Amino acid sequence: MTRLHARVTAGTFGHVNDAVPRPAPTTMRLRTVRSFLALTLALAGCRPVNQLDRKPVTPVPAGAFSVAEALRIADQYKVAAITSRRINHADYWSLLQPSLVSPRLKVDEIGKSMMGRPLRAITFGNGPTKVLLWSQMHGDEATATMALADILSWMTAGGNSPVRDRMASALTVVMIPMLNPDGAERFQRENAVGIDINRDARRLSTSEAQALKAVHGRFKPDFGFNLHDQNARTRVGRAGLPAGIALLAPAADSARSWPPLRARARLIAAGLARDFETQIPGRVSKYDDAFNPRAFGDLMGVWGTSTVLIESGALPNDPDKQALRRLNTATILRALDEIASKAYEQNDPDVYEKLQYNTGGAYDLLVRGGRLVLPGLTPVVADVAINFEDAVARTGGRVREVGDLAGVIAVDTLDATGAFVHARPEALTANGPRGYLTVGARAALDIRAGVDTSSTLKRRIE
Repeated sequence: MTRLHARVTAGTFGHVNDAVPRPAPTTMRLRTVRSFLALTLALAGCRPVNQLDRKPVTPVPAGAFSVAEALRIADQYKVAAITSRRINHADYWSLLQPSLVSPRLKVDEIGKSMMGRPLRAITFGNGPTKVLLWSQMHGDEATATMALADILSWMTAGGNSPVRDRMASALTVVMIPMLNPDGAERFQRENAVGIDINRDARRLSTSEAQALKAVHGRFKPDFGFNLHDQNARTRVGRAGLPAGIALLAPAADSARSWPPLRARARLIAAGLARDFETQIPGRVSKYDDAFNPRAFGDLMGVWGTSTVLIESGALPNDPDKQALRRLNTATILRALDEIASKAYEQNDPDVYEKLQYNTGGAYDLLVRGGRLVLPGLTPVVADVAINFEDAVARTGGRVREVGDLAGVIAVDTLDATGAFVHARPEALTANGPRGYLTVGARAALDIRAGVDTSSTLKRRIE
């Protein structure tokens, strides 16, 4: 990638006496009278009538657009052919092709993955403020990768758009949509040699980490967006709802101090938190801010970039994260517009500070209060905790714990009190004429009305 330079617009100022018109004599007399009346009222402890009971109004930045408008953009410009978060490198870039031919974009190959797949960066706009976004450095975290495709679709669409024009003139935006294509190929977190790229910012052993660091060194972004997916079992606080989104303004030192660059990132994060909360109330959390000297998000602050982490968790009935994709598209666009208009400077940092931290340790499903039925054994009251191999799609359930699980936190709880939990044959390990249930067994369970396998089936767990 060639070095990107900010465009500077020069202005010419006339002589002060020429630039500021003198008021007419009548206007000057009116101002004198108004000033005298204001002074008289102030001395009498009164306020002018037009100031009585006036509430302070927070100014709305010129050109700001609403969350509703941003969501409309997300719906209208969604790349419809991208339907799954399990999309590989070749298919993704093929589906981006209609956007990439636009003269509004510049595409550069910035390196190759460990397996030789091209790593690409896309540039939009030519403004003085520089923004870098990178996604899918973990190969199984593709929510924002899908969202960036939709943002590119909007950026290159026909017709007039004052918001798009404002961004293009104020910002230079560089996007790296898929930093770990080898991991994406197998839908795994690490790259082809088993290294977590987001723990390679210090050593730079991998070609993917080297490419991201090189882009940062050439581009020198003012703002960065580190785009990830997090564990679907993560909750908002200890007992809150499963987190749909977690945000972080990462620390740049072990003291977790707040220098200006991090404080600026907090204002961006506050705006994101505000916008996400309007759509998924109670499902927005704060990521742990302990400094990690191996992680890119943390070191970006050391390298001079105000960085925000967005972690997409999970929402109910959203197995391919299409709802979270839509929210990412809308809120990232809003954040870019706030940077372009400097509206983020008005955000309240307390909106970010008041977010509860992520809390892990939850099971995916808790079957509570039923009597567990195993062949040849007396039924026993036992809770069953289940985790899914794919916690988002809720497939591949496995038994994780059996017994008294009162107080255990789970994403979903099924109350089986008064019913019988039958383990189907595929959940049992053979042991002579009987079968027994083990931790790690397939969660193939039937919730029935009675102890007999012919009794009414209330619920089947696959």
